[in-house]
Amino acid sequence: MDSEKNAPIAYALPSLETVGHWPADLRITATTDVEAVSAWLAEYQESPQTWKCYRREAERLLLWLTAQDMTLAEVNREVLRHFEVFLGDPQPSAQWVGPVKPRHHPEWRPFRGALAPASRRQSLIILQGLFSWLVEAGWVRHNPFRLMRDKSRRLNNQTPRIERYLERELWEWFWQWLNQSVGQGEREVYESARRRFIFGFAYLLAPRISEMSDSRMGDFHQSEGRWWWSVVGKGNKIARIPLPDDMQACLADWRQALGLVGMPEHHDDTSAIRALDKQRGIGHNQLYRLIRDTFNEAADALEATQGNQAHIAALRRATPHWLRHTSITHQAQAGISLRHLADSARHARLDTTARYLHNEAIEWHDEQQRHQIVSRTTQDDTESL
Repeated sequence: MDSEKNAPIAYALPSLETVGHWPADLRITATTDVEAVSAWLAEYQESPQTWKCYRREAERLLLWLTAQDMTLAEVNREVLRHFEVFLGDPQPSAQWVGPVKPRHHPEWRPFRGALAPASRRQSLIILQGLFSWLVEAGWVRHNPFRLMRDKSRRLNNQTPRIERYLERELWEWFWQWLNQSVGQGEREVYESARRRFIFGFAYLLAPRISEMSDSRMGDFHQSEGRWWWSVVGKGNKIARIPLPDDMQACLADWRQALGLVGMPEHHDDTSAIRALDKQRGIGHNQLYRLIRDTFNEAADALEATQGNQAHIAALRRATPHWLRHTSITHQAQAGISLRHLADSARHARLDTTARYLHNEAIEWHDEQQRHQIVSRTTQDDTESL
């Protein structure tokens, strides 16, 4: 990540000299849009995943502006409207859309495809923050998002309820399938054990994918006779999460597959999730692909048995972050209190955690069945006539 952070944003943009003006009251050391955006990104260098996400959205804007022969200072409400349309259909496709490639590969492109509405909202939310910062820095005079009608609604990416998760019936089928899908060779047996640990870890502790990839054996530790998982999460916040008994069993089984004895020792700095050599850790992207591939393999297996079409579709759509949503949702359904659930999820606000509470909707649905066209009592009386 350090080398990635040092990599410049792709393609140079016009400097201030070429656009013919210098921002008044400049409060940052920058002479190009790229340098100004880099100064903004530097504010997030302690949060690698946030930094990476913010760079991606800023880079898309800068590249698009370059194609329009424009600079950040020239972005007004109309330009912003055109950019929003572009996010939903980046054309010409050959110039903007391509497969996953290293950033300096000649086939690298800033998009994998057109952005869905939720992804477009997220992009605009990030860029709104960028322009607010640039105004304060004296780099641009105006934030075009201020003119967006009904901005609070349009840029609200918080859904009332979490829907991107595996329902319990589907999760139980998936976990059973995962435990049956064991190969014959040494490598296949090892990969099956690794998948069980990864999905058990994700389901039982609700980590973000970067937290899983970065986890060390020593992060699982004992204190006063109880096992905990220590994690440095979003915003560099340190948390300590109780280990359920099932997670202890998952960890013990995985360590056995690695040829290790017992539970981790204190200050063991080796990677928790490991490559095929059983020594090296695996990166965020590799872990992401492994989880996605497993979901697709499970979807194929369920489709082969003519399983529930909605479940098959869910598995094909599922991303690693669905596992976090699934974990938190199922913990809520199991009756874990909102306060402890928020602590486990490491949410700063209780209303974020409350979006996972589906129990009230289920109770409402059950109670609504009392509302009938003809009451049971009236129907019984009619039939007796």
